Amino acid sequence: MFEVTDKPLDPAPLVAAVRRDEAGAVALFYGVVRNENLGRGVLYLEYDAYPEMALKKMREVADEVRAKFPITGIGIMHRTGRLEIGETSLLVAISSGHRREAFEACHYAVDRIKQIVPVWKKEVWDNGEEWIEGHVPEVPPARESDEATDARRS
Repeated sequence: MFEVTDKPLDPAPLVAAVRRDEAGAVALFYGVVRNENLGRGVLYLEYDAYPEMALKKMREVADEVRAKFPITGIGIMHRTGRLEIGETSLLVAISSGHRREAFEACHYAVDRIKQIVPVWKKEVWDNGEEWIEGHVPEVPPARESDEATDARRS
């Protein structure tokens, strides 16, 4: 189960999607909006995403996790829009035969999500706001036009 939504996140369907009879553990990570960051009082966060690419990259993270850890299931949900203090922005659920692998795989997945999934976070505080986090997609170098190449040759 992979989802990007502007609706509040419910962990129950995510846990149900990853739970397996052979799994002795389900690790569930909640990313929650806190009221302070870097000494500033946070009022709320705004998340934006490129949903189609975010879903593709979430699946890529899941494939990486499956290749690195002996897991039986993985699911990721990310919220977009305005989130108030205490609301959940990210859910990652991973099932595995044993707790250690579930915890390690969950930790790895969260780190990779922050690195490669195109979701951006704006922090709003008392006297300002700033886009503070999010994956910046790699842009391939521009191809030179034929005119530019021809000009250098002459």
